[in-house]
Amino acid sequence: MDQAGYEMTMAEGDFDVAVIGGGMAGASVAAELAGQARVVLLEMEAQPGYHTTGRSAAMFAPSYGPGPIRALTRASEAFFHAPPDGFCANRLITPRGILMIARADQLAALDVLIAEVSAKSPVSRLDQAGVMALNPLLRDGYAVAGMFDANGQDIDVAALHQGYLRRLRGTGGGVRTKAEVTGLSRQGDFWRIATADSDIRARIVVNAAGAWADQIGQLAGAEKIGLVPKRRTALIVAAPDGQGIDTLPITVDIDETFYLKPDAGRLLLSPADETPSPPCDAQPEEMDIAICVDRVETAFRMSVRRIENKWAGLRSFVADKSPVAGYSGKVDGFYWLAGQGGYGIQTAPALSRFAAAQILGAAVPQDILDQGLDPVALSPVRLGQAGQTA
Repeated sequence: MDQAGYEMTMAEGDFDVAVIGGGMAGASVAAELAGQARVVLLEMEAQPGYHTTGRSAAMFAPSYGPGPIRALTRASEAFFHAPPDGFCANRLITPRGILMIARADQLAALDVLIAEVSAKSPVSRLDQAGVMALNPLLRDGYAVAGMFDANGQDIDVAALHQGYLRRLRGTGGGVRTKAEVTGLSRQGDFWRIATADSDIRARIVVNAAGAWADQIGQLAGAEKIGLVPKRRTALIVAAPDGQGIDTLPITVDIDETFYLKPDAGRLLLSPADETPSPPCDAQPEEMDIAICVDRVETAFRMSVRRIENKWAGLRSFVADKSPVAGYSGKVDGFYWLAGQGGYGIQTAPALSRFAAAQILGAAVPQDILDQGLDPVALSPVRLGQAGQTA
């Protein structure tokens, strides 16, 4: 991006890039762009990360998700272990093994997963005794086999998100809250962006609006990407009496119908629901909570007497469950950064660098490509759109 050329034609208050959405995707790409471009981050709520990022129970799981997600996760690992100086005060990740469990009728799914991930991730297949040794809360005979990924980690989501926001501000980027985008129109080389309290202009719009991304796309006249927000429920309960849980792995049904994870001395449970929802401030439903408790009590030696906390969030997917990162094929200067689903936290370091490079017209970082990522696998082109324009 030719900053000197822009300075000759840009009025005060104009920007090179406006990023819509202050969750993890928007904050991370804005931070990567700041210092190389004049950037503003627009967030409709009073604080960034309110809807999905702030409700995530994120794991760093190299063996989780479709191929492009696994590649982006591997490419993010170095950042999590060694973030830039001053990015955060404490560690971003701490070890937490990942145990995928299978009943006798689920062994085929277990074998498929192990075959898919074993080439790039050092996972091990466990028999019934091995599964029980890793998570003694399991009921005898429930899980007959499993897959263990020792490289799993808990992610400090708040530290990661705040680190990106601090980096954005520290390199000259702006953050505007209560700035819901109500209109987008292309005028010459600029986008005019109407927000709740003022209009701004930017040469490039980055659509990182999470569950609202297709709505922002329609405001811009861009193609639809078929984004479907899906509600995910979670709840916190006490650990069984006398049972140490701090070192337990996150334990996930191989078909992802539930999971259990230690969380600050308690247990975080989820039915791993994916209920389609309009973009909204998602709230848990009693039926999903009941289903969760039933599944967990069936699989584990525990009885849920009281729910200490419960919440829901939206995880947004396109058809193939991989992110959409690329310029629109329909309107100029409109970049999609959407559809991260449940993988947006663990992939943020690599996906933000990938997107920033494309936005600025630079080469995709080689270390990301070295993980086997094909940029076309993230592009709107794969969804049936006709080509990209910068």
